[in-house]
Amino acid sequence: MPPDSIIGFVSKARGVTVHRADCTNMLKLDQKQHERQMPASWGNTADAPFSAEIEVRAMDRQGLLRDVSEAIAREKVNVTAVNTISKNNEASMRFTVEITKLEHLVRILKMVQEVPGVMFAARR
Repeated sequence: MPPDSIIGFVSKARGVTVHRADCTNMLKLDQKQHERQMPASWGNTADAPFSAEIEVRAMDRQGLLRDVSEAIAREKVNVTAVNTISKNNEASMRFTVEITKLEHLVRILKMVQEVPGVMFAARR
């Protein structure tokens, strides 16, 4: 997600894959695999929407999904995917949202963290 630093990696089966420069998979490469890295950049992304994944963990309760969704909706973003599961009174949710600036994601996360019962909300 812009403005993260990114790097390309020439994979054997999928062509070039793009990773954050600090991705654990990239940091674990052995010396021979470093030769398969290549420079990558975001290009012209001015106001172009991009997808960001948000992970939320909270104490499960009735209306939790609605409350978290409303917090995201207040920031006027498009939600393109939602996955939620509850186990042992804890809810784990993932939202994919379309944003244009990293600052927007920061505001969304702050709003979600203020929802009662939310223990964790972060970019995934």
